[in-house]
Amino acid sequence: MERKKILVVDDEEDLCEILQFNLESEGFAVDIANSAEQALKIISEAHKLILLDVMMEGMSGFKMAEKVRKEMHLNIPIIFLTAKDTENDMLTGFSLGADDYIPKPFSIKEVSARVKAVLKRTGNQDLPETKQTIEAGELIIDLVSKNVILKDQPILLTKKEFEILSTMVKSPNRIFSREDFLTRVWTDDGYVLERTVDVHITRLRKKLGDFGKHIVNRSGYGYCFEI
Repeated sequence: MERKKILVVDDEEDLCEILQFNLESEGFAVDIANSAEQALKIISEAHKLILLDVMMEGMSGFKMAEKVRKEMHLNIPIIFLTAKDTENDMLTGFSLGADDYIPKPFSIKEVSARVKAVLKRTGNQDLPETKQTIEAGELIIDLVSKNVILKDQPILLTKKEFEILSTMVKSPNRIFSREDFLTRVWTDDGYVLERTVDVHITRLRKKLGDFGKHIVNRSGYGYCFEI
């Protein structure tokens, strides 16, 4: 089986070599970049995950993540590695499309476990289309039939509600701005107000009942699905 390729981006060369050695020992293929600028030159769709330091000389990890998502339009999972661990920094990371956040210092075992967890969680894109389902506790989303089952009961959702829900559940704990939803869900519509997103999410929460509490509003940032 082909080894999954990971890109490690950190200006600490020794740390990069340690991560490369250990992750390759776990069966991954690992590329290294010692700056965001270097990483942007070598990154490709072949990379299945990025381990990205936030505080680097030159371009920051946050800025690189923004370029990867908004300019290169690559949806590669990103795990931030950083000495910063305040709530605001975490929210900034998640709002830029981070899939996880590991504060330094960390153990190599922790990094390995987080990498495997994120790859497993985002692995639906690699499944055969007939098996494309997402499960989150008692919630099951079938991406082929467009059916949603909660506690063994079908939940009737509109097309927009289904796409909002599936977008969030595919990337739990990731914050999506209202603009993100408008770009992803209202692709064929004309001018749509951001308030429209709030209305649809309110309806979606109501249909999900108690389970709707997992859809959380991060004031000033957007919405996320919290496990």
